[in-house]
Amino acid sequence: MPEQHLSQQQERMTIIGELDAASFVPWIRRHAAKLGLSHAVSHTSADRIELQIAGPPELIDMMEMGCSLGPIDVWVETILRRPIMDDAKQR
Repeated sequence: MPEQHLSQQQERMTIIGELDAASFVPWIRRHAAKLGLSHAVSHTSADRIELQIAGPPELIDMMEMGCSLGPIDVWVETILRRPIMDDAKQR
């Protein structure tokens, strides 16, 4: 069976709501790892978490869905996603 190569995408994801960053950030990291996504959290606060995430678009969509449902101790109001363009694509 031939190996399928999924296209890779990079995005900045901003999660807004009533967030308990102490429990939600480790949850985000575990969920991203389960999906095989590269990720880096760049900001955490009680009302906003920002991360950069990379992987196949379908898996990033799954990450968004998982975060929107999240653990029981958070209330996610909005998730904003913006593509991150690398220097080669911007030229």
